[in-house]
Amino acid sequence: MEALFSQLAFLADQALDDKNFDPSKIEQLLCLFEQETYASWAAAEAEHLKAVDDAEDAMKDAENQLESLMEAAMADFSRFHDAADVSAAEELSSLERAADATRKVGKSLGAAAAIVSKRYMDAAMASAMTAMRAAFASSKVHP
Repeated sequence: MEALFSQLAFLADQALDDKNFDPSKIEQLLCLFEQETYASWAAAEAEHLKAVDDAEDAMKDAENQLESLMEAAMADFSRFHDAADVSAAEELSSLERAADATRKVGKSLGAAAAIVSKRYMDAAMASAMTAMRAAFASSKVHP
């Protein structure tokens, strides 16, 4: 492009100095400017398209990495969720066993309390009966 500007300056000086200057030389030079412009435009467009392709490739790589990370995260979550389910089921089973054992102890204590209470009542009745027999026996008048 610099060479074209230099040639244009030379032709402009020649046009000012030479009365027989042929204007078609400037037209030819302008055609060269146009060709250079189109070539520059095509090069810029090719560079732009390459940049677009590179950006699309980078986006595809990033999408693939993101998808891989998301799949790994979902697999980790699934494993954690399954482990949490197993742990919760074990905890529930342990609590149910403890509740059953506590219920059995409660029933045993209730039965023992009932037995002790019955024996206490039987002993109290026997003691009262003995006391009443003794009192009745000592209060009899003999003729």
